[in-house]
Amino acid sequence: MKRSEDRILTTHVGSLIRPATLVDFTNEYLGKPPLEDKNFLAALQTATNEVVRKQVEAGIDIINDGEFGKSSWANYILERISGFENRPDQKAPIDWLGRDRERFDEFFAIEMPMAGDGLPVDACIGPIRYEDRNSVATNIAVFKKALAGVDAGEAFLTAVAPASAAFTGVNEYYASEQEYIYALADALREEYRLIHEAGLLVQVDDAVLANMYDHFVQQSPENYRRWAGLRIEALNHALSGIPEDRVRYHICFGSWHVPHVADAPLAELVPLILQVRAGAYSIEAANPRHEHEWRVWQTVKLPEGRILIPGVITHHTTTVEHPQVVADRIVRFAKIVGRENVIAGTDCGFAQAQRIARVHPQVMWAKFAALVEGARLATEELWH
Repeated sequence: MKRSEDRILTTHVGSLIRPATLVDFTNEYLGKPPLEDKNFLAALQTATNEVVRKQVEAGIDIINDGEFGKSSWANYILERISGFENRPDQKAPIDWLGRDRERFDEFFAIEMPMAGDGLPVDACIGPIRYEDRNSVATNIAVFKKALAGVDAGEAFLTAVAPASAAFTGVNEYYASEQEYIYALADALREEYRLIHEAGLLVQVDDAVLANMYDHFVQQSPENYRRWAGLRIEALNHALSGIPEDRVRYHICFGSWHVPHVADAPLAELVPLILQVRAGAYSIEAANPRHEHEWRVWQTVKLPEGRILIPGVITHHTTTVEHPQVVADRIVRFAKIVGRENVIAGTDCGFAQAQRIARVHPQVMWAKFAALVEGARLATEELWH
């Protein structure tokens, strides 16, 4: 994994806004387009080539495929594993919104009505096995073909964490919660290894681990630590055999545009985050709910050899950050944990799924320009 040895490197979380050509296929098939559709594969390759080229031209050092080959950041995994049955008529409460659903009930009634209705349950009714290796193999092949046409610094692919996989899942098969979570981890382990064996960095995405904090803390902090601790243990199990310096762990508070008052304090999450066997930690730090949490690193020591990837631009607002603001954010972190231990990143993905964009594409690319220019300004301050 590259480090900021002579300048501040840049990267992002992964999910980029899909072009209309891909969204049209998703609409046509009412879900994931089949890989057997040669027209879809051709459109996927063209779109991936373009987004890879644009990342490199924008000056992003560590890039990915935009997650263009996946239907969503998390529940895509249900298309690749066995054991689950979707039940549209059975709803799971959206516990990860915490008490914000009650605090801002009028807001949610208008902006996110499904928060009150819940989401369809995915019931685990049989053994969980990783069965569709063709999808990740296709993602890898399409991405590597796109990379062959550019001069990229480093590349990564994303995969979901055990805590965030099947986040509307209900276990009806395994004898215990631990057995269920480890079965998920064993399935995910295959995907992680396939990405690693392809020579790419593995980024593990984990929003639900943070977002369940408020739900469990209402019961007791111990309940949250038990719930989250099991899932961190399972993640480390899934990552076994992959060198730490080939793994990035991304934890966030979700891309949805809601008040986020119920978000967990970073200080409460850091002990869990640092348990993950990863070489780099990607954490939200630019949006107005979390920007102040750079102070956490004044008292928490980043482990030797690890890298911090703070979000210095955010998906959460259409305002394009001024490059000097971005530079100031980078410099704050660099002066605390060391400039070589900081890579400038984004808060979260700009698209949660094929059809969900958080800002307009023009705004997204303008934000990336601010990220790169901010990293240049920070480099001037930190090295000269």
